[in-house]
Amino acid sequence: MDTDTLPALIDADDPMLRLAVAAHLARYKGRTRAHTASDLNAYLRWCVEHDLMPLQAQRTHIELYLRWLQEVRRLQPSTVSRRLSVLATFYRTCVIDRVLEHSPAEYVRRPHVPQESPTLGLSHLQFEAMLTAGRDSANPNDFALVAMLGLLGLRIFEATGSKIQALGEARGHRVLTVHGKGDKTAQVPLPPAVARAIDRAIDERQDGPILLNRDGRRMDRHAATRRLRVLARSAGVTTARMHPHMLRHTFVTTMLDAGVDLRDVQIAARHADPRTTMRYDRARNNLDRHPNYILAAFMASAT
Repeated sequence: MDTDTLPALIDADDPMLRLAVAAHLARYKGRTRAHTASDLNAYLRWCVEHDLMPLQAQRTHIELYLRWLQEVRRLQPSTVSRRLSVLATFYRTCVIDRVLEHSPAEYVRRPHVPQESPTLGLSHLQFEAMLTAGRDSANPNDFALVAMLGLLGLRIFEATGSKIQALGEARGHRVLTVHGKGDKTAQVPLPPAVARAIDRAIDERQDGPILLNRDGRRMDRHAATRRLRVLARSAGVTTARMHPHMLRHTFVTTMLDAGVDLRDVQIAARHADPRTTMRYDRARNNLDRHPNYILAAFMASAT
């Protein structure tokens, strides 16, 4: 990633802006850098359309940009909040590098993000139907895709980016080493059903990507989405918009519904913040699970 990722319409005679963006993106690696560049470029394109020089922006401009994201683009609050965070960090870097004296995003009010995740997961019956459809599919990559997303909880780029060479063993378990967010790697243990699904997908191949599209090339997220929608139709699963993250969402909610400890679910999902995991807990407002009852039961047994 370099300054070529900037929108082509930005004035080429503004080297300070290009240097500021390059310096900011240099703080990140891998997909984090790509996602940061994407969000930053969305703002820079907006500046171009509104004849605004980004390094001359004021707080009111940032507020107008947020209103545009909310009312014109109609983006989810979590997406708007993330884009504001990217802007705030970019301008903070500009202050650190003495490109600007003050950040125009410093006092911008962050939009309210609902406690519930806006992504809908599948019910237990729907997920079982997806697993069955994948298992019965003539395309061996279908079952591996559903299993890696729904039973391992991988992000779609982690699943499609996984290679056969990343399969191995650790402490008596078959594992898959995945390259996740923040340029972090993790060893994910493979339950027998998932291991069989992956073995079926790779067949006799010794290297290359685990998941392939119909042309024999690495499956990307677009091909994965199409395959999931085909499987959903064959399984009779009706959703407004089937996409890969629904299966990762299902992975988290299923464990929480089964009573797995929040900390263990956070580790399995590789969430940096437990509050992210809590957003998936559909039953956290269920008073039957309130800790007061656990404490009262403990005290009763101790007396």
